Amino acid sequence: MPPPKVHNEALRSALLTRAAELVSTQGPDALSLRRLAKDVGTSTTAVYSLFGSKAALLDELYREAVHRFAAALATVEPTADPLADVIRMGVVYREYALSDPHLYEIMFNRSWSDPSTAGEELLQTFRPLLDAVQRGLESGLLRPAPAESIALSCWATVHGLVTLELNGIVPPGAAVGDHHLAILTAPLDGWRAHPPQPPPPRP
Repeated sequence: MPPPKVHNEALRSALLTRAAELVSTQGPDALSLRRLAKDVGTSTTAVYSLFGSKAALLDELYREAVHRFAAALATVEPTADPLADVIRMGVVYREYALSDPHLYEIMFNRSWSDPSTAGEELLQTFRPLLDAVQRGLESGLLRPAPAESIALSCWATVHGLVTLELNGIVPPGAAVGDHHLAILTAPLDGWRAHPPQPPPPRP
């Protein structure tokens, strides 16, 4: 007799990954626990054991998306250069979104999660960026302005860029991969107390 399947973290991760693919590409109606179990090669009993119900699975899917996103941003540790930290967060943000597009999409679609907690949980991932901007203001590297406005402009830029990339609507000839660092840096440069000067023209 074969040993019973263990409902472990690896199975949970596989189920969430497949559920994210189904929901983000076909909508929540395409997700059934029976189909999910079949796609992953497990039993519906295992799915019920881990999540309880489809509604609970969708809530867990949202929380997992936020958790993975927050974990990625947490790899950017604060340094003595807060503006460099902001830019690095933008790079990590884009890298995460492109590597895990299904969960990334779910994270920003509150119709698939409990609206009473979705916004609050997601906004927690905004805190590291806000803290870095605040350090930039305190050190005089940024011109006086509300930290929330500066951080939001940086967030909006990277989020907009990622949205264009994931939806395949980047204009023809726009080499985002080659120039994404300059794109992410541009809004922050606009807030600098002493914006970087362009190099002098060649004689």
